[in-house]
Amino acid sequence: MKNVAFSFLIIFLIFSACNSNTADNQTGHAQDTTGTPRIEFQEKKFDFGKLNRGESVSHTFTFTNTGNADLVITNANASCGCTVPKYSKEPISPGEQGSIEIVFNSSGFRGNQYKTIRVYSNAKTRSKKLKIAAFVKAPEPVKTN
Repeated sequence: MKNVAFSFLIIFLIFSACNSNTADNQTGHAQDTTGTPRIEFQEKKFDFGKLNRGESVSHTFTFTNTGNADLVITNANASCGCTVPKYSKEPISPGEQGSIEIVFNSSGFRGNQYKTIRVYSNAKTRSKKLKIAAFVKAPEPVKTN
């Protein structure tokens, strides 16, 4: 008798679980609500052109969250202390745009300069690489008569 009652209890629990999943699907509730953010940059490289040594210049890289969950930039690192990335720590909703401003200080440099910025986020691809370039002109030597 105990085995029969136990069997009915197991069958009842199985059917109850099946019905609750069916009810969720019929009301339009998604089973997996986590989603995946995706970061898509409009451009990944920028060339400042010719600069005079000592100039500080900036460029803003714009991106779009093309995923289906909020995107959060968790960090941005430059390959050199002369390059500083600035970004918002606020979540970017799906379909919305965000930006990362890069400030490059050319003091102490001359000639061709290439810097890399790594952007880290909660996106499917956890890091993206941005690049900047510049040609830094050294000051003209002072002529004496």
